[in-house]
Formats: sequence, C-alpha cells, structure tokens
Amino acid sequence: MLLTRRTLLASTAALAAAPLFGQARGEVAPTVRRLSPKLDRILGQDAQVEVICTGIKWAEGPVWVPQDGGYLLFSDPPANIMRKWTRKDGISIFLEPSGTGGLDPKLVREAGSNGLGMDHHGRLLIANSGGRSIDRLDLRTKARTVLVGTWHGKRFNSCNDLTVSRSGAIYFTDPPYGFAQFNASTLKETPQNGVYRFVEGGEAQLVDGSLAYPNGIALSPDEKRLFVSSSDPQDKKIMVYDLGTNGLPSGAGKVFLDASAMKGPGNPDGMKIAADGTMFCAAPGGMWILAPDGEKLGLIEDGAAIANCCFGEDGKTLFLTSNTRVLRVPLKINGWRA
Repeated sequence: MLLTRRTLLASTAALAAAPLFGQARGEVAPTVRRLSPKLDRILGQDAQVEVICTGIKWAEGPVWVPQDGGYLLFSDPPANIMRKWTRKDGISIFLEPSGTGGLDPKLVREAGSNGLGMDHHGRLLIANSGGRSIDRLDLRTKARTVLVGTWHGKRFNSCNDLTVSRSGAIYFTDPPYGFAQFNASTLKETPQNGVYRFVEGGEAQLVDGSLAYPNGIALSPDEKRLFVSSSDPQDKKIMVYDLGTNGLPSGAGKVFLDASAMKGPGNPDGMKIAADGTMFCAAPGGMWILAPDGEKLGLIEDGAAIANCCFGEDGKTLFLTSNTRVLRVPLKINGWRA
C-alpha cells in the first residue's frame, strides 16, 4: 500500500512492487470518530488515545502477557525484533531475532515475527514470517519450538497472523508478504496463500485456499465462526466462515465486511473480537469498531495504517500497532473471553 503497508505501487503485474514501511505522519494525534451512539457503551466520550511507543519500522501483532505483572509484546517484522512494553519501564527489546536471522534480504523482506498469541499454558505463539512457521516460545527461557512449518510437505510462505481456540487449535494465515517478490518469489512452495488450522500432534489442515492475500484472523466468542481479512488491494474484505464440529468450515465463506469502497490508509488487516462480539478490525481508514452484525460504530484514526490490536491490562484496554508507533485506549467493555 502506498501510504500504508499493504497498498502496493501501481503495476500491471499483481503486487509486483514492494510496500513502504514506516510512513511518516508528522505529529498527528490519534483521534476517535464516533459514528453511532452505540459506541458510548464501548468507548467513553472522554476516551483519549495515548501514544506509548514511537520509532518502530512497522509495528505488528500485539499480545498481552498476564505473567510477571503483565506486559505487552509486539512485533517489528522487517526489523526482526520483538519488543516489550510495561507501564513501569516503557519499551525494551524482548527478542532479537524475533523470527529467523541470516536470511537474504533480496529474497525475504520480513524476517521477523508477525502475529502473536498465547496458548493455554502461558506460552507465546509466534507467526514466524521469516521462518515460515508457527512457533512456540517459553517466555522464561526463550526456548523456541517449531510447531508446524509445512502443508503436504511444502513449506509455508510467511505465516502472518494467528488465533487460538479454547480447545487449543491454532488458526493462522499464510500470505506471501514476507517474500521480496511476493507470489513471484522463487521461495514459494505452496500453490495457495492459505488459511490453516493446526492441532499439535497432527498436520496442518487447509481452511481456505481461495483468498489472494489472507491476513488478520479471529474467532467469534462462541467459536462457531471464523473471520479472515483479505488485504488484496483489488478485493478488500473480511470473510466469515461457519465452522462445523470438526473446526473446519461447513460451507463456503461469506463476505462480512466489503471494504472495497472504504477510504483512507490501510487495507483489511488484524482484528480482535471482544467477549460481547464487538469487533475491532484494521481496514482502510484505521481501526474500525463494529457491532456483531457488522454495523460501523466508530473509527480510531492515526493518520497512517493501523495493522492490528489486542486487549490487555484488565481486559479493558485496547492496544493498537499503528505503522511506526503503538497506541493505547481505555475501553468500557472487557474484551477477554472467559
């Protein structure tokens, strides 16, 4: 994206040119645009969006870690760094390299971690863009385990984002954004840019291989529906899939949000869904706040693309990774599911 991470320079060949990182925005202050009085239940009228970190190459994949007093982790994929934030100490480097070191930058443009999550045993899950895998990290020892890196014997592209079900199943997306040449990369092995489901001890299962650029991913609170964003500049949307008892779609996916006419920096990207079904999703313009039925309630704007978000602290704080900086805003609802 020109002016955002996912809009690509004009080309007759699909996605042939590289997006830009770290687009400057000057000293623009983040703001909240209120589109419905229904937003008052979610975000107070006096809610202020705070900038807690700046100077990141591209901020991505935030997750709140409840251990050790609680702290935020987030990725910087092109810098191959994972950073940590606490109220007391501010920003520090938590893991470097966060993905895989020593890769050829002519072939790999995002060698670091991207989307992050927590498993049910308090261990960090990493969508490792450079390593082309889903990894697990022991937060105390920082020992890393590759959970899955292939589908039918073929290596993934550049694992991008993930979400974890109550049963421990990991759903994740695998676009080619980590490759310098995207789909034209000589590193690409899978025929599709896929959405997958993985349960430890088994093989990766393909959920959907039809999306050109699958990106953000989230489960509904009852885990009966799976949402996936498509950041294809030619087909901007968020898809929803009804899941069967086996955790796989029971039919074809449907468009939940058509973002083709939405204006502003960014494309559909990361998302989180609160316990009451409120969706916070990155899309053109910033971070949109949607009712469970898709009604647009509000928009957090930061003058540049907002990539992802997470709930943290007591569950009533929303952290946003916004291009070169990280934002924090208090909520009136608790995002965490029981």
